[in-house]
Amino acid sequence: MEPPFPEFDPVSAKGKKTGKKAGKKSNDTATISTPLRLREVPFRMLVPNLITLGAICSGLSSIRFAIEDRFELAIVAIVFAALLDGLDGRVARFLKSATAFGEQMDSLADFVNFGVAPALVLYLCFLKELNSFGWIVALVFALCACLRLARFNVTLDDPDKPKWHSNFFVGVPAPAGALLGLLPIYLSLLGYDKTPWLAVVSSIYVLGVAFLLVSNLPTWSGKQLGKRVSRRYVLPLMMGIILAVVFLFSYPWTFLAAISLAYLATLPLSYRDWHQRNAADQSAATQED
Repeated sequence: MEPPFPEFDPVSAKGKKTGKKAGKKSNDTATISTPLRLREVPFRMLVPNLITLGAICSGLSSIRFAIEDRFELAIVAIVFAALLDGLDGRVARFLKSATAFGEQMDSLADFVNFGVAPALVLYLCFLKELNSFGWIVALVFALCACLRLARFNVTLDDPDKPKWHSNFFVGVPAPAGALLGLLPIYLSLLGYDKTPWLAVVSSIYVLGVAFLLVSNLPTWSGKQLGKRVSRRYVLPLMMGIILAVVFLFSYPWTFLAAISLAYLATLPLSYRDWHQRNAADQSAATQED
């Protein structure tokens, strides 16, 4: 009785098989293919991916800190992951080491760091007081972050959109959404008591941030900030960055809460800016016709 599976036949470089065929021995000689030589990769190609892996480690560590009720460190870990997220792409462009593998890993890292991690931190800090409803809120936030990232990947290489569209995101980006969603924890670290009503208000607020993630609201991308800076603004910009760093280390929770509220205040401005540019484009197209 013949076995149900054929015997292993080594494949030659030309694709010919050797061994038994149709119950008869084959006289063909096997051609042993030479092993593939691993191509060497320059170290500069690995640097952006190492930064992304560091961001993933930071995001996952925030979950551990939240489980241990060390929410201060959990927030620090997510903020650090956000800083690394803004760094890896710029390093890849600077070193000319951008790859498709790095893009996919960066997207997965964003889901972990700004979808899963903030949702679990919020649940362990506030939302668990609401039992199953709190868990549903955490799930909705994480899923909205996932949908936001998937939509961003699909619309990334749209050749039909005007150049000025690159100055805007569609919806709140995932890193900003994560930092916005953590606003109730900033307030609790500033001394607000964790009351049941605060958990209810926090759940409503987190659902609102989740909606902003998947909305069609145009938001400033900040990419125009990476362009050349006029000499007259160099010194004020440097002083502003230094002051921001000083306030971040001196009054971290006040600073993060203020930044979150300031970002929410810019949303109507970015909406108006986008519609003004879009109206100008439409009027220019009408005049050309």
